[in-house]
Amino acid sequence: MDAQPQTEVSEPDAELAEFLAQRDVACIGCDYQLRGLETNACPECGKELSLDEVRQWSDEPAETFGTIFRKLGPAGWLGVFAAVMPAINGFVLLGSLGIVGPWLKSHEIAGVGLYIVAFMLLAGFALLPTYAQAVLGGWAFGFWMGLPAAMLGFFGASLIGYELGTRASGDRVITLLDQHPKWRAVRDALVGDELGFFKTLGMVTLIRLPPNSPFAITNIVLSSVRVPRVPYALGTLIGMAPRTAIVVFLASEIQTSAFDKDAIPKPWWYWVAAAGSSILLIAVLYVIGSRAVARVSRNGADAVAPGEGDATDA
Repeated sequence: MDAQPQTEVSEPDAELAEFLAQRDVACIGCDYQLRGLETNACPECGKELSLDEVRQWSDEPAETFGTIFRKLGPAGWLGVFAAVMPAINGFVLLGSLGIVGPWLKSHEIAGVGLYIVAFMLLAGFALLPTYAQAVLGGWAFGFWMGLPAAMLGFFGASLIGYELGTRASGDRVITLLDQHPKWRAVRDALVGDELGFFKTLGMVTLIRLPPNSPFAITNIVLSSVRVPRVPYALGTLIGMAPRTAIVVFLASEIQTSAFDKDAIPKPWWYWVAAAGSSILLIAVLYVIGSRAVARVSRNGADAVAPGEGDATDA
């Protein structure tokens, strides 16, 4: 009796197993039926299999950016809007600081209240970037009033952004994740329900911590993948606090030195030290947040087992 050929099988592909679990596909090398296969090689002829190749055999086209974008529905267009509009309008606000800042300051406590409400609405609906509004807070009200006002604005804007993202995405994003086990595993590793309140709070904080984390887009992503509201809102507040404090402080110092005639002039080394320490702190925040999130994402993707995607709860 002839011995069966020994085939070295590569690491199982969870997405390939998920694809074959629901489809009748024949191996192009030997016509063996691959439905339900949980390895990356045909058990009959030993041919190595890939998801893109098997898709071609099944006459089902591979997913492209366009097909994924269409599956996202309104959430996809909302993401495009959130990526473009804040960047454009932020420059307009920064160019108007000399007008808007003194006007808000002249209205005293009413100006602070108006600033907070406007921050909530404009950032929540992805019309203005948070950094520009934080600059405005420090410019108009100084550090000690501008920081709490900006943080209240952040908190309210995050809740508005959450509701906006939830309504725009519906169940589309969760359905899309269920079709891609690796994506779902990354989501579960970052903000899955089984993590519990404090771990989810910590992950949201780390996601918000890097200074380059876009506020509006992150709102959409976190709400679309169903991060619980309370750790989402608190994590946003904690994670955004350090960079917001830096921005508000620098804006208040620059405004005071440039326009307050009674202020004592600060030596050049003060500005060098302030700018240098701020840049260093921002870099540290970026490294800590980015590395932590990347590590958890990588561990989540590596932990996926074949066939796990169809057993994942929604």
